[in-house]
Amino acid sequence: MRQFFASIACFWASLSFTRARSVNVNLVPAATGFEPDNTVFYYSTNPFLLSNDGGAESGGYLVFDLSNTSSLTEKSYQKTGRSKVIAPVYSIGSRDLFVTIAAPDSIMRVFDATTITEIPRARKKILGDWSNLCAWRSSDSGQQYLFLFGKKQVVQLLVRTHHQDPELVEIQKFKIPIEGETCTVTSTGIVFFSSEDQPLYSFRATESTSPPEILAVSKELEVSGLSTYHGISQDYLLLADDEQIEVLDARMRSVGTILFNGIEDLSIQGGLSVYQASLPGSASGAFAFAFEGGDETGVVLGSLEAALPALGILPNTKYSPSKSLCKKCTDAVCDRCSGNGFCGGRGSCECFPGFAGKTCDRHTCESNCSGYGKCIGPNTCKCYDQWDGPDCSFSAVKAKYETDANGGDGDDPAIWISPISPDKSRIVTTTKSAEGAGFAVFDLKGTLLQKMPAAEPNNVDIIYGFKAGNRTIDLTFAACRDDNTLCLFEVTSTGLLQQISGGVHQTPEDYEVYGSCTYLSKKSGKQYLFVNSKKALYLQYELSATVNGTLQTQLVRNFTGGSGGQVEGCVADDETDYLFLGEEPEGIWRYSAEPDGSNTGYLIAKVGDGRLSADVEGLTLVPAKNGPGGYLFVSSQGISAYLVYQRAPPHEYVMTFTIVDNGGRGIDHVSNTDGIAAVGYKLNSEFPGGLFVTHDDANELAEGGTAAEASFKLVSLADILGPQRIKSLGY
Repeated sequence: MRQFFASIACFWASLSFTRARSVNVNLVPAATGFEPDNTVFYYSTNPFLLSNDGGAESGGYLVFDLSNTSSLTEKSYQKTGRSKVIAPVYSIGSRDLFVTIAAPDSIMRVFDATTITEIPRARKKILGDWSNLCAWRSSDSGQQYLFLFGKKQVVQLLVRTHHQDPELVEIQKFKIPIEGETCTVTSTGIVFFSSEDQPLYSFRATESTSPPEILAVSKELEVSGLSTYHGISQDYLLLADDEQIEVLDARMRSVGTILFNGIEDLSIQGGLSVYQASLPGSASGAFAFAFEGGDETGVVLGSLEAALPALGILPNTKYSPSKSLCKKCTDAVCDRCSGNGFCGGRGSCECFPGFAGKTCDRHTCESNCSGYGKCIGPNTCKCYDQWDGPDCSFSAVKAKYETDANGGDGDDPAIWISPISPDKSRIVTTTKSAEGAGFAVFDLKGTLLQKMPAAEPNNVDIIYGFKAGNRTIDLTFAACRDDNTLCLFEVTSTGLLQQISGGVHQTPEDYEVYGSCTYLSKKSGKQYLFVNSKKALYLQYELSATVNGTLQTQLVRNFTGGSGGQVEGCVADDETDYLFLGEEPEGIWRYSAEPDGSNTGYLIAKVGDGRLSADVEGLTLVPAKNGPGGYLFVSSQGISAYLVYQRAPPHEYVMTFTIVDNGGRGIDHVSNTDGIAAVGYKLNSEFPGGLFVTHDDANELAEGGTAAEASFKLVSLADILGPQRIKSLGY
């Protein structure tokens, strides 16, 4: 293994050489009108192209007939819910399978490849936010495995037959340095994975419950897709960037480049895949990937007919992923381990997660279901009422209302407290996509009251009692991503928004805004605005106004937040001058919010500490009325849950909760949580201890499917914290 990886040390240097070979290939927009991330070919006598659909309204995966490659025919559309992954698995018992996992419910579903119908008994819930799925067949045992990539973690699964039905068995979970958005597996069992602006990594697939060694293959790359061409004498690695495909040989030397014609403003979105058998119009096979170009999204097909000879690669049309690579297969999962573990030396067993005993003959559950549930299978808990999560450690709460659907891609809410009457308070939300971009205002039952167009605002916060000329007003503030500006609107006495003079302020040239929050200094009385970029550069502005009430800003500070990874959510504590920020893959950091404060941060909670999971998204603060008490809330996107910490140092962990279905009111659970906001004031009889509002990524409808537009859930803070913690806030 060391010898293999030593050979890839020259990889980065090889790409700097002048490429001797390149070939232009004409692309065909073969299927459009949906939002794919991945494509994969299914080999059979009647081959298919599979592609996920990440659209909120439909979501699932599509199956296209390849009998006419110039215009794909849709054979089936399985609306399982918004998804990023789909993969074929071959020769499981007597059939081939399609495997996918949906974001709204984290359920892995298995379909018969011949009938394209689901096999319900094979369902398996794997909580997380999943980006890609790669299949590997062991050359020693012939067993079929899957690697499910997500937020800095991989789940390895065995696919086998159990009582004539397919079964997915978890082998292990292990950490990786990045989110694996694209992956491929070579004939020798080397798994490559990467994502945009990240290095290319690899590990060797093994039949073991021990985590593999993760090695960095290259420096940072623009990798949007990975695939393997299984040649006659060696494998070739294909790396897609935004506009082309780089081809490398088995020693990681550049063979050449595939360039493209036919699609204006092409951007490869991912899902690069290769088909190595004859197709109509291309005897040598084809490749496919998800794309954006012009005004279209979908999948494209390109022929390998001219590409392979131009790159000096001999076609290998006899390759088939369904063929076993071993002549005398030795099953690593033997009977003496009850089929629930790998068989080691001297009669030992490596039990799979959820199994224990000398022969792996009994099942166990993580933390024994935390005392709030019953262990009914391997790492499978049946939680008691008011508890949820893989080990029943999440408090389960229900939303009282959800907002009317609005906008194509919602993100973050804020809560405005009415000075006239608390029950007239409003919820302000953002839509950061081009479709419906702007703000929306809702009442405390989620009824839409107003839409205010803006340049794709992301996070939003409320500023109270700001002096603008001879007026004292409330404002909303957000980072607007379309034009990289600071966006401010006035909040009227009824809680609606209106434009204000000086409401748009440009950030420095080449700075791309992402998240934002506000801070009112107790020390100076000055109002500040924070904005950050994806690369963690924070800018702090002082907000003021001219004598005639026109808003103006002045840059007073900049610093790099966290460890320099992607950041977004932040919240400031006006009383203590703390600024809390979320670094999505790393954790929660605390800084001074004062413009002359230290630029050195303190990590108060780390991803992978046993509680917090990537991505760290929204942050909100509920301070006590008096004193240092109160709570810091953070949304943990990868587990669709929320963690609560003490507001005061050392910010001890308090609890985790998740929002489950409220069948009585027809409100679904929250998945892939993002922005959040909370207040501890009594607003009305339904929110007697305050209100918690959260973004819901996929609003599932009672009649099936998901809504095309975003919604936000409204939860009683008393239902989350309980009476004693609510009482401690002192409102």
